[in-house]
Amino acid sequence: MVNRTLAIFTSLAALAAITAVTAAPAMAQSTTNPVFQHAIPNIPGKSLIAVVVSYTPGAKSSSHHHAGSAFIYAYVLSGAIRSQVDDEPVKVYRTGESWYEDPGAHHKVSENASATEPAQLLAVFVVDSSDRPLTVPDKP
Repeated sequence: MVNRTLAIFTSLAALAAITAVTAAPAMAQSTTNPVFQHAIPNIPGKSLIAVVVSYTPGAKSSSHHHAGSAFIYAYVLSGAIRSQVDDEPVKVYRTGESWYEDPGAHHKVSENASATEPAQLLAVFVVDSSDRPLTVPDKP
């Protein structure tokens, strides 16, 4: 099981890297691109969903929560991402670094740490198959 899970994450990272290399030029704000979705066969009612989040220089996502059942693994594909989850300190993650978010976590800061270079991250969700939307911006 561990080897199969590792193989899935390795495949997702490779797919995301290919997406990163072939992506269109950076846009004016952060964008998300779904790259994988599949029901987890040995965990009834759960799905694995992966998205690539692309940030133009200086771009940021609004403060948000994710689907209530979502456990999230985030991996920086390129550049540097400034992130804060719940009351943890703000931290900058660089290419190859990762973090996780527990179900119900509040993602207070999510932004490109650079004003001159783009950045991308792979977000992998383990979520109840019926739990949508995956991301809900905080109300102003």
